[in-house]
Parts: sequence; structure tokens; C-alpha cells
Amino acid sequence: METQIGSCHCGDIEFCFVHKPINSIFCYCKDCQALTGADKWFGLWIPKDNFTFTKGTPLLYSRVGDSGKAVNYHFCDSCSTVLCAEVTAGNFYSVAATSLKKNTYTPKMSIYAASAPPWAIFPENVPKFDTLPPWK
Repeated sequence: METQIGSCHCGDIEFCFVHKPINSIFCYCKDCQALTGADKWFGLWIPKDNFTFTKGTPLLYSRVGDSGKAVNYHFCDSCSTVLCAEVTAGNFYSVAATSLKKNTYTPKMSIYAASAPPWAIFPENVPKFDTLPPWK
């Protein structure tokens, strides 16, 4: 069983997840841009049952997603690192790949590309969707 460990920048909050992510995405939506201060968020989609905070208690910021359901961002009170977004519509966490102790993941898709700033660079050979990909 694969276990990944991550933390905020200052180390006050730590988490872990087991098993491989169900997806790894670059999200270019306006909300992710605002939270990261960059053109995108690099998120690893982890089922809620596979994710646990192991040290500290993050603060929470909630917004309503495109689904009409809550997206809950967990962040550190000390250093302001956003660690993950709980996507309640999908019952998973989008974990910040940059917060992992060992990040070997690459994006499998780019979503909300229509919201990207004009200077954004999209990786080659990674499927790009204007919003979300069609669900099967």
C-alpha cells in the first residue's frame, strides 16, 4: 500500500493518504488562481476515506462550486498554505501536490482551461478541457 505524507510550509499541519490518486489535474479556474496566486492549482484527487490529517488542525474556507455543493479549503493558520480542497460533490480531496514530501506525480489533464490567463502555459500531451471533461 502506497502512503504519501505532506505538510504545510511551516510544518504545523501534516497529513497522509494511502493508495494512488484517482486523478491528477492542473485546474485553471478563477478560484484556484485566486487561492494560489498563480495560473493554476496542481491537485491530486484522493477519496475522502484515504486521506487523514495527522498533525494540527487546519482552518477552513468554504465556497460553492459549479455543482452547487461546497468546496472546503483546508489551510494552515500560521503560514497560510492551502493543503487541500474537499470537493463534496465528488467525495474526494484535491490535495496540493506541492505540499507532498515526495512529489512524483504529473498532471493527467488540465481543467477549466477557458479561465486560464492569456500567459498560461499548458503542458504538451496533457488533455485540456474548457471546463470539466465529459463523464462516462
